[in-house]
Amino acid sequence: MTTAQRLPDPYGNGGGANLADILERVLDKGIVIAGDIRINLLDIELLTIKLRLIVASVDKAKEMGIDWWETDPQLSSRAGRDELAKENAELRAHVAELEKARGELTARKRAPAKKEAQE
Repeated sequence: MTTAQRLPDPYGNGGGANLADILERVLDKGIVIAGDIRINLLDIELLTIKLRLIVASVDKAKEMGIDWWETDPQLSSRAGRDELAKENAELRAHVAELEKARGELTARKRAPAKKEAQE
């Protein structure tokens, strides 16, 4: 009689891996799941859905160059403040340009009136 041989345990020395160990490894290394769903009718593409999922720790994601959550105003209060500050600066610059143009226009209107008064 032969006994069934066990494959070596990839997560340790003989003991079963618990969920915390597996999660720690996944977050440390990261995992990518990718897939596409296409719906065609008579060789006409009606719908394409591309799914990409990355599961990693924040540190690992930053190491890979992924940091979109830092600039998304829905997820970061700092990003919202930065966006408002940028918009505020743009509006102030635009108002300054408009006031300068108004001042130049007013000066042009006054110049012909002074010439007529001198003549």
